[in-house]
Order: sequence, then C-alpha cells, then structure tokens
Amino acid sequence: MIRPLLAVAALACAVPLAAQDDGAPIAIGKQGSFAVGGRIVVNDEGATQSCGHGYVEYQIPAYPRDNKLFFWHSSSPFVWQNNWEGDEGFQSLFLRRGYTTFLWDGPGVGRANWGCEEQSYSPSAGRDQQNFTSWRLGPDWLDWFDGIQFPTDNAFAINQAMRARYNEFDTMDAIRIEAEAAAEAFDQVDGAIAVTSSAGGLRALLAATQSDNVRAIIAYENPGYLFPEGEGPDGPDTPFGPLHVSEEEFARLLAIPMQFVWGDNIEGHAIWRSKLEECRQFVDLVNARGGKAEILLLPEVGLTGNTHMPFADLNHRDVARLMDDFLARHGLDSR
Repeated sequence: MIRPLLAVAALACAVPLAAQDDGAPIAIGKQGSFAVGGRIVVNDEGATQSCGHGYVEYQIPAYPRDNKLFFWHSSSPFVWQNNWEGDEGFQSLFLRRGYTTFLWDGPGVGRANWGCEEQSYSPSAGRDQQNFTSWRLGPDWLDWFDGIQFPTDNAFAINQAMRARYNEFDTMDAIRIEAEAAAEAFDQVDGAIAVTSSAGGLRALLAATQSDNVRAIIAYENPGYLFPEGEGPDGPDTPFGPLHVSEEEFARLLAIPMQFVWGDNIEGHAIWRSKLEECRQFVDLVNARGGKAEILLLPEVGLTGNTHMPFADLNHRDVARLMDDFLARHGLDSR
C-alpha cells in the first residue's frame, strides 16, 4: 500500500527549496501511517487476534529526495519531534531538507503495544533519576554538567524530558521481533536510512542483516553491536550487546555506510565508556573486512556538552549539519 503512495507523492507539488527554509510552512505532499509485520494468534475455537506488528508514521515532503529517513527511538517519538527546549526536531528539520521521514514504534512499544505476548508494567520511583544520569545530564539528579546542552533552568523542559519514555521490553526475544518487523518495513517502503537513538541502534543493525533495503545507519550513542560468531567481546549475548550473528549475516553490514555518533562527558561514565570501546571494536572489524563504518565524537569536532541524545540538545541544528555532511559524502542526499 505504501509504495504507490510514495510514488504519487513525489509528484504532488514540486516547490523551490527556498520554501522549505526555517520559519516557512513545511510543504507536505502526503502523510499517514501503517502497521507492518506481526502475526495472528488463533485459539482452539478459531478466534484470532492480529498482533506483534510495528507502527510507522510517514510524512512525504513536496519535491522529496531519493532517500528516506527512518527515525528509530529508544524512548518515544518525542525526541525526534522536538528538541529539549521545544524547537522543531530532526523530523521537521529533515522534512525541510526534502527527506521523507518515518517515525517508528516497534512491536510492543508506544503506538504498537498490541503485542502477541503477555506484558507487564510496574511503576518504579527512581526512574527519573536513572534517566538523568544515564542520559549524562549530570552525575546526580539536577546536578548538571558544566556547559551541558540542555535548558537547565527550564522546568517545563525537564518535565518533558522525564516524560519522553515508553515502557520498553529489552529482552532478546523482543529485539528479534522488532528487528524482523522493521526489516519488513524497510522492504515495504523500498528502502530507507536508519537514524537511531540508543538501543534502537542494535535493533537496526540486526534489521540490516535481514533486509537489503537498509541504505545506511546513523546511530546516536548505540550501546550494542553485532559481531560474527567467535569475534568481539567475550560473554553471552545480551539485550544491550554484544549480539553474535553468522558470517553471512555480518557480511551484509559491510555493504552500507554507518556512522556512530557520541556526545560529551563519556569518560566519567563507566557504562558509556565501555560501550564506546565496544563501538570501536565493531567499527575496526567492519572496516578491516572492507566495510564503511566511522565514529563521530562530537567534542572532537567542536560540539561540547552534548547528552546521550545529541539530536535533541540545544545545539541540535549543528548536529543536524554533521548528519548532512555524512549523507552528502556517501551520495545519499540526491534528488
């Protein structure tokens, strides 16, 4: 269903690029949503439930570029729709640049919560504090890092950030179900570039081993990586990496450009410091086998104070320009 929509929308209303500048209305040729993947549960009486699917919201700009962006969150779509201060987020910024955008909720998450398996949720005081330190806003609750790219004196922004979460199911089964549904989504839309946040990166890497329609991966602070059997860090597979795949599956990652973006204040955080080291192992292995992977450390290119989600920070427009550079270098910005 989505393929003819994409084709028709490309001709909907071609307009000059200047009309897409900041402050101008965003010209949308077509928008909508669809479910993808999943299965049907049947009981002994033959009654059914359609479940386990992902949810895709799409917006196609007038005069779209050839490639599309598939935004994959690990909290909620909020982080792609706004920055922490309420300025327009990556979804709008890249619609203005002419990219078709997809917002993805994987099976069991957010708008795709009609799962096929039993789910449970228990509120737990302390999750706000965990978010604060895990996202590297500061070492302790409301003890902000100096120069942090977050509006620290804006109570509304802090409230919004702590509410930018869905219940997640970080299990091996859930990761595989989500990657399988996403691979089907990439096929359904005739290919897209995965732009991921946090744990969405591991799922996107796994989806790229199942679909030839993942055109590239841009991963912001991905905590988990794929390795061929017998390679990479020791230990069992975990929901946050490493995850081991066959040589054939790993070889599919060598065909696409990949960029892994990291923010600031990592050295003082033991978990993220170890995840950056795992990222280096993965990138070295990919490139040694002829792939095209790179690490972008934002402080090394002059952007300091970035959090775990640089695309939502106060300097997110500068971060977006670096994404422009990556897309242009790999010929992914054509019309």
